Amino acid sequence: MKCLSVNSIGRLAANRSWTCSNCRTQPLLAHVKITHRSLARRYATGTGSSHYSKRPPRPPRARATVLTAAATAATGAGVLAFTDDIRYGYDATERAGRVAAALAVCINDYRTALNKRDNSTDPEEQDVILKTCHKRCAERTLGVLEKNGGIFIKLGQHLSAMTYLLPREWTDTFIPLQDKCPVSSFESIENMFRSDTGEELKDYFSEFSEQPIGAASLAQVHLATVKENGRKVAVKVQHPGLAQWAPLDLALTKFTFSTLKRFFPEYDLEWLSSEMEVSLPQELDFQLEAANAIRTQQHFAQIPELPLVIPEVLWAKKRILVMANESGHRLDDLEYLDSNHIDRDEVSATLARIFNEMIFGKNAPLHCDPHGGNLAIRKSSRRRPGGANFEIIIYDHGLYRDIPESLQRSYAKMWLAVINGDIPAMKQYAHEVAGITDAQFPLFASAITGRDYTVVSSSILKSRSEEEKKTMGDALQEGLLSDLVTMLGQVPRVILLILKTNDLTRSLDENLHTRQGPMRSFMILARYCARTVFREQVEEISQRPGSLLWPGNALRLLAAWMGYLRVELKLEAFELWLSVKRTIGMNTVHYGSAVSL
Repeated sequence: MKCLSVNSIGRLAANRSWTCSNCRTQPLLAHVKITHRSLARRYATGTGSSHYSKRPPRPPRARATVLTAAATAATGAGVLAFTDDIRYGYDATERAGRVAAALAVCINDYRTALNKRDNSTDPEEQDVILKTCHKRCAERTLGVLEKNGGIFIKLGQHLSAMTYLLPREWTDTFIPLQDKCPVSSFESIENMFRSDTGEELKDYFSEFSEQPIGAASLAQVHLATVKENGRKVAVKVQHPGLAQWAPLDLALTKFTFSTLKRFFPEYDLEWLSSEMEVSLPQELDFQLEAANAIRTQQHFAQIPELPLVIPEVLWAKKRILVMANESGHRLDDLEYLDSNHIDRDEVSATLARIFNEMIFGKNAPLHCDPHGGNLAIRKSSRRRPGGANFEIIIYDHGLYRDIPESLQRSYAKMWLAVINGDIPAMKQYAHEVAGITDAQFPLFASAITGRDYTVVSSSILKSRSEEEKKTMGDALQEGLLSDLVTMLGQVPRVILLILKTNDLTRSLDENLHTRQGPMRSFMILARYCARTVFREQVEEISQRPGSLLWPGNALRLLAAWMGYLRVELKLEAFELWLSVKRTIGMNTVHYGSAVSL
């Protein structure tokens, strides 16, 4: 089997150009035509076997029979092809019709509900009118997403995680999509494997489970055994029908958000469809996913104290990815953690270190889809250098981004200002990071931290209370939602992906129900930010005239190092204090005093 080698996959981590399907098929069509002509010349000129070149002419009746059979076969093939076109056209019309009908009904429902709310003078009644409309439209939309499947399931999963943007009635309704994904038939997987590799499953695998161990919106995973060496592997295969509908589904998504913008200009969500147009081709290319996995594995191999496992890639095709079978339990499986004496606080801290390294590490790749289904944990038979008795596994490396170093540094300075409660510095770096104005700043600060602005301006180290969650939800209902949508449409796309990563990891952290609350995670964040700023200072000093040992440069370097050391010692002391409290059984969740850096 001719498969993409690991070295070749690694080179794919660089930027790749995309071409349309017509352009991609031209070389293939040319090759087919050339091959056809060469075969024709071979059998007509005698360069091949004399048995074929000197065959006596067919009798007229035999020739007529052959021509009749050929015509019948061609007609049959044409009918079948035409039938396929009719079936595709019918399915496409039905698919588009579902979206258009639901969109029209929802728009009319919202217009009616908003008019009814405006005519009411009772605040409680106004709230009920809007919430019930949210719920009706969310359930109506859920039905369409489930019926159309594929990319629409992916869209629903993304929307369900946008708790900072969408009303609870929408995000809660879409939660079932996280686990309710389509499963492609084993026969369709066999046909796709044959089409993409030119071989049968049995040619490469001695065993291949017909039922997948997991299914997602874009792919499913089967367990298998490699025939050559008996190695147990996980085979990720794309849903065979997905590529067929991807262009139409993306067009329908774009049409939906542009139509919503036309009727409700204050809710401009077109940036969502624009982001999908960029990210989906990457997620559908498993060779690119393999390159991302290899790059991430190589980066974290330099940090052995972090107990992170990236499944080893064996080989990849565009729709097939074969990797080592690395299994574990969900991160929020508290019973598994407690029964195996895995410290929840250490799991939370490890998650913080992994994703802060991805955001702030030099030349680090950022995993942009770290939801609960893409993370697993297992007990380790040996302790890592950092002392952890567990390993965290990250799956699904299709969606990655690189953060520009200048953005990385401004983002680090902004977070240091947030943790210090330094509002002027927060505003300065929020403008550098995302072009945020002073008027937009309170909303942006709440979006990046997931906290109410009154908490951001005092101390973000205390845990979110139910009252705070309700206050933020009510604020969105009362008109801040349109402002948030407008603001998010203006910020750089990489910031949106960082926000998504922050939101998902924050949700995972809350589900662990740690004793220390968010304090330790913020301390780890501060450490990575301080390192990023120190690295920038060292680079600036090294670019000045003279060597680092030159007196002026040496003094600047010493001052930068002393400033960094001061922050490190404060954070180390604070982490030690939290650990002592945890050891003696004191709950630290309610301690909310900020630590000045």
